[in-house]
Amino acid sequence: MQEKGKLATGKMEAKRWSSFILLVVVVLGMWEVNKADAALSAAQCKEERRLGLNACKPVIYGKLPSPACCERVRVSHVECVCPDITPKLAALIDLDRAIRLIEGCGRRVPRHFKCGSITTP
Repeated sequence: MQEKGKLATGKMEAKRWSSFILLVVVVLGMWEVNKADAALSAAQCKEERRLGLNACKPVIYGKLPSPACCERVRVSHVECVCPDITPKLAALIDLDRAIRLIEGCGRRVPRHFKCGSITTP
């Protein structure tokens, strides 16, 4: 019986982390692309995602984004984030909350913007 409890707890924890990762990816990814920026390398994109995840980790627990998280939202490149949003990941988030968080950090989310498998209303 204890094994079932541990398994359920493990699944909940995995879902929590999956939701967290997706929320951070969406928070970092849903804004207008600045076309003037030069293309980034795969290593630069990986570093941007790492920095964003670290800065925005408390968001998954219902906290508001910190100033450091908002800074990452404002400076990260959409082309580094959006390709990672799959339909499976997109199903785990509350899109309205993600948009409020992004806009609360000072980034505009355009209507009908497509980021990975998500299109804003």
